Amino acid sequence: MKEAPDHHDAELVLKTYDLRREEVMRQSRDSLNRSFWPKSYEEFAAIADMTHPLNAAFRQVSTYWEMVYSFVRHGVVHGDFFVENNGEGIFFFAKVVPYLEQFRREGRPTAFQNVEWVCKNTEAGRQRLDMLRARVEQMLAKQ
Repeated sequence: MKEAPDHHDAELVLKTYDLRREEVMRQSRDSLNRSFWPKSYEEFAAIADMTHPLNAAFRQVSTYWEMVYSFVRHGVVHGDFFVENNGEGIFFFAKVVPYLEQFRREGRPTAFQNVEWVCKNTEAGRQRLDMLRARVEQMLAKQ
């Protein structure tokens, strides 16, 4: 991992922000942030079915975050700096974590591997995941 962020890291952070503002991406993110609150593995796994109304949003958002977090995993961008500016993917991941092991066993062995790596191998990722898992648990309790 890079030891310190530089202007290239800042450029990538700004570019990932710009990509998140694209209209369809914004709608997909909004749909999942508001409407995706799985309380069981079955509820979570249902979204991966092509017939689920949120499937297109799920695919777009999950692959976007996997792509951008791969920049950290492969040393392209400074990890803590990147996470400080791109925590929304970890919020989404916090909703997935309780079901991830089974999801992988049932046919998607590499699902969410980059965001998981970031959450285990960067200080900012560990802190953000802990904070967001608690927030997701609170929000699920209100559902």
